[in-house]
Amino acid sequence: MYHLPQGAMSIGTGTVTTAATTTAAGSGSTSTAMLNTVAEANANKLYFGSATDNSELSDTTYVAILKNNAEFGQITPANSMKWVRYTLKNQPGNLFNPKHYAGQVHAWDVVNDDDSWRSFVFFNALGQNYVSMALTAARAADPAAKLYVRLRCSVHHFAKLNLESLFEINDYNIETAGAKATAMLNVVKALQAAKVPIDGFGMESHLIFTALGIEVAVTELDIRMTLPVTPALLAQQQNVVAACKAVAKCVGVTIWDYTDKYSWVPSTFSGQGEACPWDANLVRKPAYDGIAAGFMN
Repeated sequence: MYHLPQGAMSIGTGTVTTAATTTAAGSGSTSTAMLNTVAEANANKLYFGSATDNSELSDTTYVAILKNNAEFGQITPANSMKWVRYTLKNQPGNLFNPKHYAGQVHAWDVVNDDDSWRSFVFFNALGQNYVSMALTAARAADPAAKLYVRLRCSVHHFAKLNLESLFEINDYNIETAGAKATAMLNVVKALQAAKVPIDGFGMESHLIFTALGIEVAVTELDIRMTLPVTPALLAQQQNVVAACKAVAKCVGVTIWDYTDKYSWVPSTFSGQGEACPWDANLVRKPAYDGIAAGFMN
């Protein structure tokens, strides 16, 4: 996975229409803030961003919002770099030597998505060394890009974020530093001791990991909730963003698409949804106000 600064790619074609940004009183956003603007100006972050995917770029109303630099300062292609077997077979050189991306990408998630060592081809052949080898190869291929490792914790409850515990990761019903956080902390320490290039640590919808001098980014924020929505559940978006604001080395927040129209949550988790700050009609929700307040307060 990789992260592009806004303006680094051209998105969308056709006639652009503009979506309404409010709904009936009490049911939608009342904020006049713009999320990337307040992230940069009020919280001193590099960006507020969103994931997107190729199939969504024909939706001109959606693209008009996505291209608004006041709302989004960074874009993550969600599935565009995930290759199927026949593609690897047909053009392996293009995929394993992707130097044509060098200089165009802000950050790479080099090692991604699991919270423990697991049996797969690289680990089975190379052992734990595959992490350092991957980071070293990535630095050689794209020297100017930030290199991240990223942990999956499947977190969706943030009511008790402890901002004084820099190593806390809240997994299901876990609100204290635990085995997963400690294990990943030790991995990062070992990489640093071996002089392996690592610039940051990304987490899917969660914080915080900065005492080692590396950056932290919230790279896949969507806080799914069991329906119907309540004000307490909506407040969790604000808690996560406020936690990022409170930590200087948290460089930015990326939501995993900005609208419920294209959210992966309802089709994956029955009875859950409302994970994004825009609704399925591309109208801002109260969650939008919570994110803005998290950056501003």
